Amino acid sequence: MKKLIAFLTVAGMLTLGVTGFVMAQDQAAAQTEQTAETPAVEEAAPQETLVAETDAPQSFHQVLKQKFIDGSPGWMFPVLLVLILGLGLSIERIIYLNLSTTNTQKLLNKVETALEMEGVAAAKDICKNTRGPVASIFFQGLDRHSEGLEIVEKSIVSYGGVLMARLENNLSWIGLFIALAPMLGFLGTVVGMVQAFEDIEAAGDISPTIVAGGMKVALLTTVFGLIVAIILQIFYNYIISKIDGIVNSMEDATISFMDILVRQKNTKK
Repeated sequence: MKKLIAFLTVAGMLTLGVTGFVMAQDQAAAQTEQTAETPAVEEAAPQETLVAETDAPQSFHQVLKQKFIDGSPGWMFPVLLVLILGLGLSIERIIYLNLSTTNTQKLLNKVETALEMEGVAAAKDICKNTRGPVASIFFQGLDRHSEGLEIVEKSIVSYGGVLMARLENNLSWIGLFIALAPMLGFLGTVVGMVQAFEDIEAAGDISPTIVAGGMKVALLTTVFGLIVAIILQIFYNYIISKIDGIVNSMEDATISFMDILVRQKNTKK
């Protein structure tokens, strides 16, 4: 439930940010039109000002907004929604994985010292108060310590599989959005081409002006879909590399943990 609330919060913030950006751009455009419509008092100076404003290059945000409108909002909004949902899930995974990262060597030293000085109960308290999957695996093993090393090893392996599944949670959805973004773009491309041919058929003439509208929708939706897929793919690969690092750390720490338990058992003998 906490993960769902965190994801919805991130997605809501991204949606509000995009909405606020569009509204701000609309207000700026309205103010510009209002200024342009104001009658000129002087003759030479206002004309120079208008020419300067017309020749001034548009900002990246203005160009992006114009291309978004030119590509037909009906096809661009689904691609934008895929981007927002994909980024929300990616950010949630990155936060979760960063919180799951533990200094395993420091934890191993604490657990070993607690086992030697105070016993299993103290070591379990240390693992219980440490966040991350490595500490959870140690706690699971210590909880079955009285049943023998073989049971401890089986318990660690089983619980490690559960924790790996938790680390990979929502990755399938991110993969779906990576595949869905260009597919939506290609769908817009096909619809735009159909629209272009319908316009040619209605006009009875192959003219660049007639074809331009449908072609613009076709090309822009594909471009935006591919850009969204590229952005999400970068996040996806980063998350995969982060998970691999945590899993390797878990495996190394588990081997060292079992060595500690074996040494402790031999010392008691």
